Amino acid sequence: MIQLKNLSLRRGLKELLVSANLTLNPGYKAGLTGANGVGKSSLFALLKGELHADSGDALLPPHWVMAHVAQETPALDTPALEYVLDGDRELRQLEQQLADAEARNDGTAIGHLHGELSRIEAWSAPARAGKLLTGLGFDPAIQQNPVRSFSGGWRMRLNLAQALMCRSDLLLLDEPTNHLDLETVLWLEDWLQAYPGTLLVISHDRDFLDAICSHIVEAANQTLTLYTGNYSQFETMRAEKLARQQGEFEKQQRQIAHLESFITRFKAKASKARQAQSRVKALEKLERIAPAHVASPFDFHFDSPDHLPNPLVRLDKVGIGYGDKTILNGLSLSVEAGSRIGLLGVNGAGKSTLVKLLANELQPQTGEVVKAQTLKIGYFAQHQLETLREDDSPLQHMQRLAPTTREIELRSFLGGFNFRGDAATDPVGPMSGGEKARLALAMIVWQKPNLLLLDEPTNHLDLEMRHALTLALQDFSGALIVVSHDRSLLESTTDTFWLVHGGTVKPFDGDLEDYRQWRIEQLAESGKPSNGDAQTLNRKEQKRQEAETRQRLSQLKKPLQNKLSKLEKQLETLSKEKAELDAFLADPAAYDEANKARLADSLKRQGVVSAELETVEEDWMGVQEELEQIDREA
Repeated sequence: MIQLKNLSLRRGLKELLVSANLTLNPGYKAGLTGANGVGKSSLFALLKGELHADSGDALLPPHWVMAHVAQETPALDTPALEYVLDGDRELRQLEQQLADAEARNDGTAIGHLHGELSRIEAWSAPARAGKLLTGLGFDPAIQQNPVRSFSGGWRMRLNLAQALMCRSDLLLLDEPTNHLDLETVLWLEDWLQAYPGTLLVISHDRDFLDAICSHIVEAANQTLTLYTGNYSQFETMRAEKLARQQGEFEKQQRQIAHLESFITRFKAKASKARQAQSRVKALEKLERIAPAHVASPFDFHFDSPDHLPNPLVRLDKVGIGYGDKTILNGLSLSVEAGSRIGLLGVNGAGKSTLVKLLANELQPQTGEVVKAQTLKIGYFAQHQLETLREDDSPLQHMQRLAPTTREIELRSFLGGFNFRGDAATDPVGPMSGGEKARLALAMIVWQKPNLLLLDEPTNHLDLEMRHALTLALQDFSGALIVVSHDRSLLESTTDTFWLVHGGTVKPFDGDLEDYRQWRIEQLAESGKPSNGDAQTLNRKEQKRQEAETRQRLSQLKKPLQNKLSKLEKQLETLSKEKAELDAFLADPAAYDEANKARLADSLKRQGVVSAELETVEEDWMGVQEELEQIDREA
């Protein structure tokens, strides 16, 4: 297991963690969440041995193999498939040892090493690597291409494939979905659900966390708190915890006010001096409860556009591409006022190309683009972050946009994007990707566009900012076109989908689940292989064995799943009752004379419910671990 004991960690002068404790059992799939800058990536660096704790311990089993995604990819001539195979470090070590043994003509060593290679199923490694590459969007025809031939985003996918190729005990993933399209995110979810080791993932994609996580680790207030369940369950539990904390805080504030009042009134009276002094000591010893902070640091909205012409943009038999290459052709589409469109399609199909056409960054090769006279576009794309002036502050960027607007008004506006105080005047250069994205969005919001074009707007944004952006977009009265792998954003802000596929764009009749099923059918019809070297395997025999394994494991899991379902219902009932009791006991009216009998019953019942809840939670954990053990054997 992973154990952090009284861990303190700082970066420069900033204390990230202070006496933090955390235990992650083998097989946990834990999402690490928290605002930008609380130390999530630093914790990963600590686990990888790149940082050292200022005090306390970070303990990992010494025999564990750890895998993580490299942040840099050199321009290698190595074929992509071989690069991914390099991720299986034990395989490569055994292969090197075998080559050395063969060079020495050491028959004993050669025999032993062949046995070791058989043990790790080295014969299937190329097929496994090919399967990973295919799942991450690499067509089998390009899997032998050199690493240097791929763009930066595709090299990041190669690094991810290399990390997944490692037969690891612990897998660390830091924002793994940022460079992926929706289809690949769905594939990665399926892969991680079947991963047998311990997973720790940093992500700001709530749907992704919901799909794969059995636990959530919240980094906040310089400590780490472990919650059981996925992200949605964590949000519910955190809200209940904050409500209880706020009730306890308010109760303590009343107690403090009473003590201070007594001290103030009686400290000068000789007859009450001793009692006053004892209350001073009681006040000093009181362990202060912090107020619960549930408010988002972000508060912004889109003002209504000055004009809403209809249609905003019309495409008439448009073809578009780069140089002599046409990506999309024959486009006859119209963007109406108030349209809320999500673009679907695999990476490389032309979604960003269409957005660039609408944003006037690309000119049509054929056909005509007709734009309304009062069209005002707000365009967000990751490459635009590079156009921010690194030496200038957020306030200076806004002053260039609005030179006649008073500074206090611009500061107030930037505050809605959490650029407050010195953050509004600090230079942009050292800022994180999330902070730069927030500034770019702020500049778009200020200009009151009537057509918003958003190409992966949530990359690098934390969950609070994503939520604030979603709420703002829901109230936006102009037209909206979104490219995003964030399903929550797409489902919450768009009404219709356009499918970019086969060199054209057409309306898609369905939701995201329909799109997923459509893609599965497309892959089946095209006969696209699910792994890179599948012809070397006896697929019929493999499928038969897999079916037998699934049936056997299903029989083992069914009674456990039934038991788990019953325990979850008990947990829900007990948690609800405990929350109601806690709310009553936190209410000052509970201590009125009229509620004396109910108060006594509630106090007694609270103890009973808390004990039952603890027992049921332990039973639930035991059953959950049994199910996870069965999944690991699958």
